[in-house]
Amino acid sequence: MLSVFGKLPQGADLERIQQSPNYKNGSFQNLNDTPMMAPDASYWKLTKMYFKKQVDPVPLQPVPSVQTNLRQLSDEAQLVWFGHSSYLLKVQGLTFLLDPVFSGSASPFSFLVKNFKGANVYGVDEMPDIDYLVLSHDHYDHLDYKTVKALKSKVKKVICALGVGAHLKHWGYEASKITELDWWDEYQDVNGVKLTATPARHFSGRLFKRGQSFWNSYVLQLGASQIYIGGDSGYDEHFKLIGERFDYFDVAILECGQYNKMWKYIHMMPEEVAQAGMDLKAAFVIPVHWGKFKLALHPWQEPITRLKAAAEQHSVRIEEPVIGRPIVIESKR
Repeated sequence: MLSVFGKLPQGADLERIQQSPNYKNGSFQNLNDTPMMAPDASYWKLTKMYFKKQVDPVPLQPVPSVQTNLRQLSDEAQLVWFGHSSYLLKVQGLTFLLDPVFSGSASPFSFLVKNFKGANVYGVDEMPDIDYLVLSHDHYDHLDYKTVKALKSKVKKVICALGVGAHLKHWGYEASKITELDWWDEYQDVNGVKLTATPARHFSGRLFKRGQSFWNSYVLQLGASQIYIGGDSGYDEHFKLIGERFDYFDVAILECGQYNKMWKYIHMMPEEVAQAGMDLKAAFVIPVHWGKFKLALHPWQEPITRLKAAAEQHSVRIEEPVIGRPIVIESKR
């Protein structure tokens, strides 16, 4: 049972972390000061909010989905969403699986934070062989012990945030398969893949101690495609910094959900998602981090509704994902 919590970095892994320019005072740091709670928030206010009656906290009907044979996807660059922040990218014939959570729960305990009805129709058995398992950070709704363990025989290579590899090695992954990236580190290989770890504004931790592994976003460059993989992040200047450095994106995959003004620094509000898409100079935005788990107090479908309204106001193109339905990513380069 204790294995689900993972393991903190030790030895040479810890030494590398301690040499990171982003690791200070015993933990990883964001670019700017990032309190867990907004200045006018308190845990007392938060507790009272949880006891109030909530409107449409979960869907009354099963979440819609499409059945797609993932082993027979066309050669076009495309994304298939599995709910929340789990999705498969196929680019240049290579498969990238992002933050898969297929166990039915986003918690170390299976009876907590269970998926919405109909939102867990894809699992390990439906996955093709995975060329690259890409992990943004170690929170339970992004790094799922049961899923990662079950995927091990299908995964050829793991790319993860610095420090996350300790969990994977504890769970039986070979160290030779794992590459850990600090911000602005680049991974390149003979397949033509270039994956750059870029900043996000968030935090990490699976038990008591926070900030012992990092939280990444990524830029994937492969063939003519340039894709922004957002991970979890509050809004900050890093979106504009990344947009200026890479100049454009065929698509930005951005978290949109599980937000609240009380923790606005670590999760974007929907209107900020539209702004982040503009900062990144993305041709269009695919909003994820919603539609599978209830981790906040907003109505379950509010994230996409508010984002669509903001996107229309600012002429930002949004592609609303449906679980299992491929979304083609056209390169503008």
